[in-house]
Amino acid sequence: MDEVFKALADPSRRLLLDSLHARDGQTLNELCEGLAMARQSVSKHLAVLEAADLISTRRRGREKLHYLNAAPINEIADRWIRRYDRRRVQALSALKHALEETAVSKPEFVYTTYIATTPERLWRALIEPEFTEAYWGLALESAWTEGASVGWRSGESAFDDGGSTVLESDPYRRLSYSWHAFTPEWAEVSGVGADVLAELKGEPRSRVTFELEPHGDGVRLTVVHDGFEPGSTALEMLSSGWPEVLSGLKTLLERQV
Repeated sequence: MDEVFKALADPSRRLLLDSLHARDGQTLNELCEGLAMARQSVSKHLAVLEAADLISTRRRGREKLHYLNAAPINEIADRWIRRYDRRRVQALSALKHALEETAVSKPEFVYTTYIATTPERLWRALIEPEFTEAYWGLALESAWTEGASVGWRSGESAFDDGGSTVLESDPYRRLSYSWHAFTPEWAEVSGVGADVLAELKGEPRSRVTFELEPHGDGVRLTVVHDGFEPGSTALEMLSSGWPEVLSGLKTLLERQV
């Protein structure tokens, strides 16, 4: 956490985080606009933020996109904030909630976290029904080979739409599959109303990708959920849901260490 606090101590770096909070997924050129800093200075500040894991980066062709990463803020909240009284928690957690919001100007969600586990155990947690049901509330069922179908189940209720499939499967390194369509069965299980379901059904099927990298005594997990249209209702819902799901995954695996 020393690197996180050192990174946040600089006002210029906080401005960069503010800029990404307002519009996620910016290039270096976009971040330089409107800031009274040389391009080289911005690059150095971004390197510090990335080293502290306050931002995540993705390559898209020749462009390097920068995304706000809420994971270190979550760690700070888990370690200290819960000890304070309710009013102080509410005041401090405003920062946490602000950083977890994903602007929809770039129609995708990117999140990086670190889990004290092995790639093998994390892979099992991503694909085995007893794991996914424990931290997600949904059991995923598939052969987990490229082209295999992915079924979704909550208790006795299944909502396999026949179209969710495995796109990539490189054990212990990378997993990608197309997201389920929003069916009436899913809406009933999730408590989603008919009006929201109607909006969701008009959107294209998205995809989620998990990237696993060994990192010290643990694993760096990056989740990319993309394939959305600008202004997507699904993206807005998933952006608030993914941090909670991944926090549950992290807690589940680290309790077993």
